[in-house]
Amino acid sequence: MRLVVATRSQHKMREIREILSDVPGLEVMDLDQARVEYDPEEEALEPFQTFEENAASKARYYQKKTRLLTVADDSGLEVDALDGAPGVRTKRFAPEEGLDGEARDLANNAHLLALLDGHPHEARRAKYVCVAALAGEGEEIVTFRGEAPGLVLEEPRGGGGFGYDPIILDEASGRSFAELNADEKNARSHRGKAFRALGEALKARAGSTG
Repeated sequence: MRLVVATRSQHKMREIREILSDVPGLEVMDLDQARVEYDPEEEALEPFQTFEENAASKARYYQKKTRLLTVADDSGLEVDALDGAPGVRTKRFAPEEGLDGEARDLANNAHLLALLDGHPHEARRAKYVCVAALAGEGEEIVTFRGEAPGLVLEEPRGGGGFGYDPIILDEASGRSFAELNADEKNARSHRGKAFRALGEALKARAGSTG
């Protein structure tokens, strides 16, 4: 079974490959392997107000491009004190324009820390959310949701992970998500939970067609 993962993030791709590594006979392909060249219209695929709608929009778009089984995800951080923000705007939360990669991550983290400056411990509660949407030829889209509770730290900790990981505390371990190793993060993270559920669905799918 071949599965296209609709992301151009190598960080995210690495995590997803590891999470789905126990699905027998699954070939996980990135967009380059599926020969999907970048198109500027990709930047407009997430205009919606829910993770489910944005993930489904991307899955539908790339499935039509590849004609293969395709999964896309939308993920983000919801902070209680900010009424759920940044939410679906997590990737581009900071007001600075023209940033990408690590520079964008650093700006987003700094912006969030500035907004929460002076907030007490109990007001810094947050959760990571990931919704993975699976699209097959002529099939209804199926979604899988994973959540990981946490707390926004007052300063970054750890050199692993990406995005907001250095400033989000996994309270169960007492470490930031950037201080967890890959196996620990995949076991606890929102993406790990969503894509493990997807993996179980793919195993069932393979069994029904095997």
